[in-house]
Amino acid sequence: MNSYLIDSQARVEYILDQSLSNNDVPARLRDAMRYSTLAGGKRIRALLVYAAGFASNAPIEKLDVVACALECIHSYSLIHDDLPSMDDDDLRRGQATSHIQFDEATAILSGDALLTLAFELINDSASPLSDTQCRLISHKLANCAGQVGMVGGQMLDILATQPDLDLNRLDRDALEDIHRKKTGALINASVVCGALCSETVSKTDLISLSNYANNIGLAFQVVDDVLDVESDTQQLGKQAGADNTLGKSTYPELLGLNASKQLAQTLCQDAIDCIASIGDNTRHLVELAALVVNRTH
Repeated sequence: MNSYLIDSQARVEYILDQSLSNNDVPARLRDAMRYSTLAGGKRIRALLVYAAGFASNAPIEKLDVVACALECIHSYSLIHDDLPSMDDDDLRRGQATSHIQFDEATAILSGDALLTLAFELINDSASPLSDTQCRLISHKLANCAGQVGMVGGQMLDILATQPDLDLNRLDRDALEDIHRKKTGALINASVVCGALCSETVSKTDLISLSNYANNIGLAFQVVDDVLDVESDTQQLGKQAGADNTLGKSTYPELLGLNASKQLAQTLCQDAIDCIASIGDNTRHLVELAALVVNRTH
């Protein structure tokens, strides 16, 4: 990654550490929140916030708040996704998942706390965001993380693995619908909310950035499906082959490995094409598009 993205990664790590150090929070809950959120990770969503904000000339202090909020929501989603009632995973980012390290109740509560913390950060009286930006960004995050976005996609994903419902073999349109919600919605929120930190971003540029994000979000999931087949548990930091174990429909299963890899590359180029007209400050978004499709974990 270039120096801007590396610096941005370090910024959000520092802010997350500070935001998760509230001594008024019960110690076990705070420890669980920190355990999952500060366990590393690529910080792709935070980096997309910074890159979109850079392309839109947004102040970095505003981007800090939104990047931190996105990572809190993402961490909450991973904690809940790993629960026994969901994907029942015992490994995440190379360490025991939250419900294994602590217990199931603590894991659920830490996820709940991270979700609500995201909105607390954005709407805090000390936030550098304007009132209008707080409203727009809060609405966008709630929409993309909630019933018509990530949570709705999770529900569709669960239904698609229920053999008694005869839905576990999806066609391409149905599979894409799941992943545009489950994975893509929060990636879209990252890009759009980063741009909304600018006072001057145009509606035309917001549409272009949203289209970029939609392509990157789908590409991210296609690559995830490929890595689940081709990589190993140590490299992934989570259980390899989990999709097959859970009976999930995936792009490699539907299209084949080579066609899935080509689809990811096509989506990457489509994303880059979407932002070609925005200006000269999109280079970080271009680099992140390549990072998404060429990653190894």
